[in-house]
Amino acid sequence: MADSTIGTPEQLRDPNYTPALYKAVPLGIQHVLAMFVSNVTPAIILAGAAGFGFGSAAGAQGFPDMSYLIQMSMLFAGIATLFQTIGIGPVGARLPIVQGTSFAFIPIMIPLVAGKGVEALPVIFGGVLVGGLFHAALGTVIGRIRFALPPLVTGLVVTMIGLALVKVGIQYAAGGVPAMGTPEFGSLRSWSAALVVVFVTLGLKFYARGMLSVSAVAVGILVGYVYALAIGMVTFQGIATSWGRAGLIEVPVPFKYGLEFSVAAIVGFCLMAFVSAVETVGDVSGITKGGAGREATEKEIQGATYADGVGTAVAGVFGGLPNTSFSQNVGLIAMTGVMSRHVVTIGALFLILCGLVPKVGALIRTIPIEVLGGGVIVMFGMVVAAGVSMLSDVHWNRRNMVIFAIALSVGLGLQLEPSAVQHLPETLRILMTSGILPAALIAIGLNLALPDDLPSEATEEVSGGLAGQGRGSLPGSR
Repeated sequence: MADSTIGTPEQLRDPNYTPALYKAVPLGIQHVLAMFVSNVTPAIILAGAAGFGFGSAAGAQGFPDMSYLIQMSMLFAGIATLFQTIGIGPVGARLPIVQGTSFAFIPIMIPLVAGKGVEALPVIFGGVLVGGLFHAALGTVIGRIRFALPPLVTGLVVTMIGLALVKVGIQYAAGGVPAMGTPEFGSLRSWSAALVVVFVTLGLKFYARGMLSVSAVAVGILVGYVYALAIGMVTFQGIATSWGRAGLIEVPVPFKYGLEFSVAAIVGFCLMAFVSAVETVGDVSGITKGGAGREATEKEIQGATYADGVGTAVAGVFGGLPNTSFSQNVGLIAMTGVMSRHVVTIGALFLILCGLVPKVGALIRTIPIEVLGGGVIVMFGMVVAAGVSMLSDVHWNRRNMVIFAIALSVGLGLQLEPSAVQHLPETLRILMTSGILPAALIAIGLNLALPDDLPSEATEEVSGGLAGQGRGSLPGSR
């Protein structure tokens, strides 16, 4: 519910309104807290998959690189958010849109870097740069291609992203990939730390109000961190060492890891940019509807898409990961009723400050992987839930059931059994085993190609007579 002490109803619906500073600052930081953990997690997962993250064989030698990725995640999330709130020419929606590192690209990145160390990063940043430029170019046509991505397709893709990530959450909670095969993996000690985070997060989400509820995952990880200190998973000496090694300021270095252009990376990043662009359109529409009670304009949608792409491309130059609009902040605007873009600008400046101060990354890297696992179990599960929620808007007639069945079976199946395509060229193999891309392409292709109505006998045979039950009798739509 909107707080009338912040401004009049008309002021609260105005993106250009600036509340009093003593109220705007905590509101802005609240937006950052709502996405902070989600924003740095992809960098941690990428470092872990490449083999220079938590508990890896690289040990302390790999920490500077992981810390740099964490710093860049914060810095360029803040910069990309400024592109949205302040804008530069046609770039930016001039709305309270919070940008952050996207989970959607993780299943694309993991096969590209798996076990290859820091040497694999140039391929990632080449893909980020090209994907970002492609994403920005989509701004000119985004309004005309939305028809190809109805809830059936977008819901399936978001669900697949979540399903690809839940394995990572369980691995982290059990002790991390480096601990696999050892007696410590899956121990009660590891799981206890993860479960503390899960239970605290659930408790705050359901029984707290306001800022505590919004930042439940961040608070849960903080409590889990204290628990880890109490049982000796992390020590004050380790924290002091990490803090002492970190510098006072981290200046972003252009092309720090170089650029390498791989067909698999470019195709993967461009296709996921397409999906991310449509997600941003949905977020912009949600913000204007929930905060101002109106539909988003074409100019706002275009500007938001441009900012998404430009923010990603710039991040790629300096060692940052792809950025996208963060949906949880859409709900936060609907909850607070404050539509001010300047409030989010304050949050962006706070993120930039965190990104320039390595001490912040030094503290983040001391979080035990089991504690982080508890947080990502919740976050990744929510990604799946968001996909299922999107799928609830689908009319489950026979046609849509067939499309969903085939896309899910092939995409999830290849993800679970990557050796099934071991004889394909490396580029195709990487793209196919992501699971998300084959599922998305199959769903888009079948949705455009199949007729609106399939005869009943076309699906009764393969569904055991269940096709068309319940909502299935409703007319379908593309």
